Amino acid sequence: MNPAVRAYGVHLLTATGAVFSMLALLAAVDGAWSLMFLWLVVAFIVDGIDGPLARRYHVRTNARLIDGELLDLIIDYLTYVFIPAFALFKSGLLPGWTGWIAIILITFASVLYFADKRMKTADKSFSGFPACWNMVALVIFAVTPGFWVILALVTVLTVAMFLPVRFVHPVRTARWRSVTLPVAAVWTILAAWAAAAEFVLPGWAQALLVASSLYLAGAGVVQQLLLDRPGHGRRRRASH
Repeated sequence: MNPAVRAYGVHLLTATGAVFSMLALLAAVDGAWSLMFLWLVVAFIVDGIDGPLARRYHVRTNARLIDGELLDLIIDYLTYVFIPAFALFKSGLLPGWTGWIAIILITFASVLYFADKRMKTADKSFSGFPACWNMVALVIFAVTPGFWVILALVTVLTVAMFLPVRFVHPVRTARWRSVTLPVAAVWTILAAWAAAAEFVLPGWAQALLVASSLYLAGAGVVQQLLLDRPGHGRRRRASH
């Protein structure tokens, strides 16, 4: 197959995320939270595979008319930030003023983070919390903590976006990838199960969802504290 055809095909795959985000938004407007998260999980899976395909087929060389990084960031903002923030606001999990605080913090801080050219570190981790509010929101829907806990979590993660704290990229961070990739796969399966089951999971599955989330959130911090070497500062903007 022509290299350009393959490369532009990857861009088309990435662009399907916009369709999935619209389907998720339509479900959210109707309050169909399970369906909304199922579409977001589909978009999450696409986001996980289009990057390796883009590198394999050299889209920057063979499909230069489309900026794949910009395309990815636009879709990521919809699926990772905008729609999950809407869900937290409209679901009733954050009543009254707490919902307004949450959506302002999430949307305002995240768009600044997405535009930060220092988003990625030299080891291809994220510098600061990578605005994965879709993952946070799904766990919140599954666990349903009190609104004070949710508001505190939103506040802490918002601040963490701008701190020199490392978060692993499940695919691109080489260190511990043999563990991180399976954990990310387990998280994705549990997330799809939770959404399909109206967020009613057996106790062990809910615990595993939380545990895998904590690993994905904390692995980079542990690496940074225990195994870090010089030269891992913020480097450049990169997509999820």
